[in-house]
Amino acid sequence: VIVIKHGLGKAAMVEVNCETDFVAKDGNFSAFADSVAERALNGDATSVEDLAVGALREGEPTTVNEAREALIAKLGENMNVRRFERFATGDGVLASYRHGVRIGVVVELAGGDQVMGKDIAMHVAASNPVCVSADEVPADLLAKERDIFMAQAAESGKPENIMEKMVEGRIRKYLAEITLVGQPFVKDPDTSVAKLLEKAGAKVVGFHRFEVGEGIEKKQEDFAAEVMAQARGG
Repeated sequence: VIVIKHGLGKAAMVEVNCETDFVAKDGNFSAFADSVAERALNGDATSVEDLAVGALREGEPTTVNEAREALIAKLGENMNVRRFERFATGDGVLASYRHGVRIGVVVELAGGDQVMGKDIAMHVAASNPVCVSADEVPADLLAKERDIFMAQAAESGKPENIMEKMVEGRIRKYLAEITLVGQPFVKDPDTSVAKLLEKAGAKVVGFHRFEVGEGIEKKQEDFAAEVMAQARGG
């Protein structure tokens, strides 16, 4: 669930999990998830644990966890609030995109507008970049990839200086693949996201992408590919 208050420059995104699509479409479950998102937005909880012990609705005694347990008893299915992110911006633009109830993205732009923000959010949903730009790539991730590329280059039997150039070339390609600004824009693959932003005089300050169950499900459907197909056909 994503809640954005454009006039206040703030937003919240929450992942609430259940076990079946039937319950996911239930009005009681949707109302609970919406209320949790509102509390995440307007409260001061810094963790899911803090959020769970706070009131579900301001001025009412029932906590988020108590409401969750009551809903489990009513619908006969386990559910939990897994994670949330809160966003706050000054003069920037907050935009979002949801692909059904499976993928949610919130993007913060400096410059640009809501149309561009939604396009970038859809791109993030489809392409799943690790971060905005190369300078934000985690050092351990980059070191791991460099080691792999070095091992591959060593098998070529080429001189060391040539191998270094091979590795650097692969690193540049890798960074373009995993960073938002390096990726080709899903709606126009001939244009990079960096060029799209530059043309509009905009910059991506940051983004968060939630895919329901990522990291915990043994079998994942490729929802990112589904978003990409939708974006390119749109």
